[in-house]
Amino acid sequence: MNAHFPHASRLIYGCMGLGGGWNNSPVTKDDISQARSIIDTVLDLDINVFDHADIYTFGKAETAFGEALKEAPELKDNMIIQSKCAIRFEDDLGPKRYDFSANHIHNSVEGILSRLGIEQLDVLLLHRPDPLMELEEVAGTLQLLQQQGKIKHVGVSNMHGHQINYLQSALSTPIVANQLEMSLGFRDWLEDGITTNNAANRNIGYAPGTLEYCMMNNVQLQAWGSLAQGKYTGATAETSSDKATADLVAQLAGEYQTTPEAIVLAWLMRHPANIAPVLGSTNVERIKASQKAMGVHLTREHWYKLFEVARGQEMP
Repeated sequence: MNAHFPHASRLIYGCMGLGGGWNNSPVTKDDISQARSIIDTVLDLDINVFDHADIYTFGKAETAFGEALKEAPELKDNMIIQSKCAIRFEDDLGPKRYDFSANHIHNSVEGILSRLGIEQLDVLLLHRPDPLMELEEVAGTLQLLQQQGKIKHVGVSNMHGHQINYLQSALSTPIVANQLEMSLGFRDWLEDGITTNNAANRNIGYAPGTLEYCMMNNVQLQAWGSLAQGKYTGATAETSSDKATADLVAQLAGEYQTTPEAIVLAWLMRHPANIAPVLGSTNVERIKASQKAMGVHLTREHWYKLFEVARGQEMP
């Protein structure tokens, strides 16, 4: 449970696939219909947190979602809606970049609210760390947006613990979430903890202490890429380790009488950090298969077996 949202679902629906694709075609009636169908399905599964970003399908994901809400505005009362900003694609002004400037954040939030057709975001997440961040500028901007009632809470994405701590030092409002890539297929967040004092740790692309910082400071860990791009649940295995992991996932799905997707997500959710997986599929059946993770509690032995097989070697 998220301490700041006691009624939030443990699973989050990621809206990146809505809006008709990463192209310049306008949002169609079919795109809006798809968004409405997925919203209805997800809410029926007791998933009430929806994750957006201003860049998803070039803004069309939020537009399609907002148009679907116009058809049934009462649905918004049952939702927690978050979105992200700060990634800018290459344009006439420059290359792809990250932008924590006051002007960009303000303009992004106005655009998000307009496309979604809402007056307030429950959470605004800063999408990727901006090396040119001016601490007082970004903190003042976020707190002004709160005072104006345009955002309720502040979160981050793809930040390590030291970056969050630095940003938090200038904020009077708590940072409530950090969205990171975390899955059975992307395990650096775990490898860091078990390979300390081991040569293998030199190749870990994960800042030490991030997991513990978030756990100690009530920063919800949200896992993007939580299904590992499907490589253990039907996608073609690229390595012998992936194949062995997919076989074990299928075996455990049988033992727990559930779906392979549920096993992969239950592995994440078994960790005491209370990780909230983000589901990015637009396939309704896959969403339903994933939701079954809520009913699975892996044994310690099964959790470690999945970890061992996925990493391709026993614990150090």
